[in-house]
Amino acid sequence: MSSLLNDTVKAATAAVADNQFTFNSTDYTVFALVLSISAAIGVYFGFFNKGEDTTDEYLMGGKRMKTIPIAISLVASQLSAISIMTIPAEMYSYGINWIFNVICMIVVVPILNYVIIPVFYNNNLTSCYEYLEIRFNKPIRELQTIMFTGTLFFMLPIFIFLPSLAFSQVTGYNVHIINTIVCGICVFYTMVGGIKAVVWTDVVQAGIMVISVVLVGVMGANRVGGLGEVIRIAGQGGRLEVNYNFDATTRSTFWNIFTSATLMWSGYVGLNQSCVQRIVSLPTLGHARRSLVIFGFGFMLIMSFNCFTGIVMFTRYHDCDPLKLGLVSKGDKMVPHFVQDVVGHLRGMPGVFISCVFSAALSTLSASINSLGGVVYFDYIKPHIRHTEHKANVIMKIFVFCCGVYCIFGGMVVEKFGSILQVIYSIGGCSFGSTCATFLLGMLVPRAHGRAVFIAAVSSIICMTAIIGAAWGRNHYAFLPTSIDNCSAFNTTTTTTTTTTTPLPFSFTTINDHLPDEKKAFSILDLSFNWYTSIGFLLTWLIALPLSYTMKPAPDANFDPKLLSPIVQPFINYELTPSEELNELKSPKEIDKQKVNV
Repeated sequence: MSSLLNDTVKAATAAVADNQFTFNSTDYTVFALVLSISAAIGVYFGFFNKGEDTTDEYLMGGKRMKTIPIAISLVASQLSAISIMTIPAEMYSYGINWIFNVICMIVVVPILNYVIIPVFYNNNLTSCYEYLEIRFNKPIRELQTIMFTGTLFFMLPIFIFLPSLAFSQVTGYNVHIINTIVCGICVFYTMVGGIKAVVWTDVVQAGIMVISVVLVGVMGANRVGGLGEVIRIAGQGGRLEVNYNFDATTRSTFWNIFTSATLMWSGYVGLNQSCVQRIVSLPTLGHARRSLVIFGFGFMLIMSFNCFTGIVMFTRYHDCDPLKLGLVSKGDKMVPHFVQDVVGHLRGMPGVFISCVFSAALSTLSASINSLGGVVYFDYIKPHIRHTEHKANVIMKIFVFCCGVYCIFGGMVVEKFGSILQVIYSIGGCSFGSTCATFLLGMLVPRAHGRAVFIAAVSSIICMTAIIGAAWGRNHYAFLPTSIDNCSAFNTTTTTTTTTTTPLPFSFTTINDHLPDEKKAFSILDLSFNWYTSIGFLLTWLIALPLSYTMKPAPDANFDPKLLSPIVQPFINYELTPSEELNELKSPKEIDKQKVNV
């Protein structure tokens, strides 16, 4: 999570600084079609396939959502515009180690299916933060909802402003006009259609992302001579070497990426309200488990292709690095450069790629503001008003609209304060380990109680914030080697945007590249950012566990075994609550069998 958030501001200029594309009528048609389909889905679910006027219908589709669309929606929302731009750049510059963020899903899906999600179904919960109040106390719920809403409020303008900035660069239109139009469409289908519109637009947008990512990766590999050539050149360039170094200051290793990614994805998919809300919208735990398995396969497929694109990029430019040549000023700008190089000759492909970036942004933004509306209403508004279902829906829709307005004006701030936002988001990301640890303490440790966990969570957040603040700007990491030896032949056949060799805009001399240095003593400030989530998680557990056994719990502490994960069933008296599937979702054979038993 931390590495992704640290790359947020990098991506803000990654897609836009170089004029990589030339839009034509076909590109505009493709882009307009994508936005029109999203708006049409909102109209359909808002006016023609309208459900009951209840919060359950608006936020969870009446718990009648389908398995495959939810799985696809989960995949789509994990791919933001930031991911599309920065992951291939990560692979290009630092090699294959990031792939363990993808491989860890083999472990994450069983954790979700058998440790985390059953707790919500067993207790008929629709909000993960409601669980914290029942299991621990209200202060812990308030702490985590503040972290959730605060982080999302900072991130919302970024989600949509990045692709708007990219579109502005390739078309020349004012970025704020584009931001207003696209935000308006996203807010419209989210506000009118609710979770159903969010999920089904995610399905369409996921299809666009898959087509774009796969096409770019496959055509890029074909351009350099096929898969065998990609593997050969990438291997010679050190991009396929897995780093098993135990040095905690090394940027990316198997250990720090796999460990933090397992915690990050377990928490982000299973303990983040924007994802939990969609998972529990399925009628039964069985449906949720099947959906998560499909999600796991889909996530690994599309993210693997995204990583593969980065390796192909290196193969393409290994002997003529656009960074060293000065054609691209930052690594995160490599993806648009590569797309133009590989598929820019195909009419409409620039439109498909920009649509891909926008689809990634829209899927993340719509899911975020829909879940944020539910959290804000139930946690901050409902306790102070006379609740009715109709009033709640109206308030949440107004809140979604306000989020859209905020994103429009927030874009003006993002444009000016990028570096400051990077610091803020990094601090927010470092609280993620504590959040994940808080939930898992409640689910896995029977003796854990509110007082102990609250002290541990706050302590972890403070410690990690202090470390991040003190270390900011201290650590820089060397790129793996590239060359410009073959640029004389390369430039005559590749880029169509420019062929002028310019002086390097910055020095490639790297400070503190974390090569072994016997004279340098270890400092916690030199810790790789890939350890931040794990350290935050570990700190919370190390503080909470002894306090839970030594500190007296509150008189109203809740130790109900039903609030624990099923995997602790062999150790305590634990019974699962049976969940009844809706008749309309059963097969005719199951219904006949039910009638016979009655």
